[in-house]
Amino acid sequence: MRSIVVQKNTSGNSAGCVCGSSHLLNISLTMHRLLISSSDLLDKLSALYPSAVRREAITPAECQRICFFIRHWIQEFWVMFRLNHSLSDSLEEFRELIREQGQEHLCSLLETKWINERDWSWKASQKIKANSSKKRKVSLLFDHLEPIELADHLTYLEFKSFCRISFVDYQNYIRKCCMKDIPVMERSIALCNGISQWVQLMVLSRPTAQLRAEVFTKFIHVAQCLHLMHNYNTLMAVVGGLCHSSISRLKDTTSHVPSEVTKVLNEMTDLLSSCRNYDNYRQAYNRCTGFKIPILGVHLKDLISVNEAMSDYVEDNKVNVQKLQALYNHINELIQLQQIPPKLDANKDLVHLLTLSLDLYYTEDEIYELSYTREPKNCKAPPATPSRPPVVVDWASGVAPKPDPRTISKHVQRMVDSVFKNYDHDENGFISQGEFEKIAASFPFSFCVMDKEKEGLVSREEITAYFMRASVICSKLGLGFVHNFQETTYMKPTFCDNCSGFVSRCAS
Repeated sequence: MRSIVVQKNTSGNSAGCVCGSSHLLNISLTMHRLLISSSDLLDKLSALYPSAVRREAITPAECQRICFFIRHWIQEFWVMFRLNHSLSDSLEEFRELIREQGQEHLCSLLETKWINERDWSWKASQKIKANSSKKRKVSLLFDHLEPIELADHLTYLEFKSFCRISFVDYQNYIRKCCMKDIPVMERSIALCNGISQWVQLMVLSRPTAQLRAEVFTKFIHVAQCLHLMHNYNTLMAVVGGLCHSSISRLKDTTSHVPSEVTKVLNEMTDLLSSCRNYDNYRQAYNRCTGFKIPILGVHLKDLISVNEAMSDYVEDNKVNVQKLQALYNHINELIQLQQIPPKLDANKDLVHLLTLSLDLYYTEDEIYELSYTREPKNCKAPPATPSRPPVVVDWASGVAPKPDPRTISKHVQRMVDSVFKNYDHDENGFISQGEFEKIAASFPFSFCVMDKEKEGLVSREEITAYFMRASVICSKLGLGFVHNFQETTYMKPTFCDNCSGFVSRCAS
């Protein structure tokens, strides 16, 4: 029978703590879910117990070994018992079995009442916090932000997303070989794709080739800052956006990019190249010490490679401990990086602006439509050689980054609050039309006309409605406004005041 066996040299003291090295135990208790569920593992330990009681005269410590093993499991991995109700139920059944076998004195080793008293310590929210103590006003205009400011805030969002991924999430990915139904990883993909798309659209949003080249150059400087910070995952997203064929086909734009900027882009592309299994990146990554954010897709592929290359069991149906240890080491290295926060001071207002900007999802067709609008095809010119993002699309394929409507609504409200905090100097609930148009430039597509009354002021309600009815949100997420239709005859083309849609026919 295939099972994870309690080692014969497992021992403990009177408090139920494992003596000696617990490394092998921790690997088994961390990685066993790849082979067997936690409840099934506990059931197998329960099945061993009656026979251990019968052998008490020969090996009096065997029952204690089993209890010490479970005690160590409870102490070191108490979250499993708190989250998994079936595991808690199985543990209570095991305690009842101990009583039936006349070993009630061992039940004290398996006490779990203290678990519910433990505080949750979600590392993602505690590792680094946006600075809320400073009262200074900040600019929410993209053109006013220095590259290092953008790099800092993108790194803040990336690290927060990276810290949410737990041991269990990595195990689930290994078992499924995909991101589906692993929310924190899907969110990480959404952020990565959102950054890549946002970079493309910020370049394409500028009407002239010279202005597009300036934005392109600015993002190269952002990439340099990310490289110095060792934030390789966001670096991959930014470089992937700049190398995307929707940008690389813009010959007029690239002709205005300085040669030294093009040289830096080529260096970054070489660093992130997939050649020789990302050898250049791996060397740079291994040289780094302290804070760093890895290219998650590369390391997830490593986990899958190890899982596929090594068998789960060896001769006599014994668990392949070497495989569990190899996977454990890979995952533990990623988890340990979550304990080293970046040294930066993020401003929560900029975080809110960027969060909403990166959550807006566009299709490839929409991006290419804007690209060809900026620089139409030239029949006489040779076709541009498409340049793909180095890895972003490869490991993120098949997952559409579509936050739920409540999340979008929350991000919109926070962003609007930040806008009025920084630009409503009179605190009268309005900002100028000109200021809002500059802020909206951080969102590459203009969605609809503002300031219908032409009074030069925009209210909080108007700005909130502006973003909530944006077509890129509504069409992708199914958001919309509740319409109260009445039969009406219009003598000229008319548009809905709520959604800005053309009223093409009557409805009842």
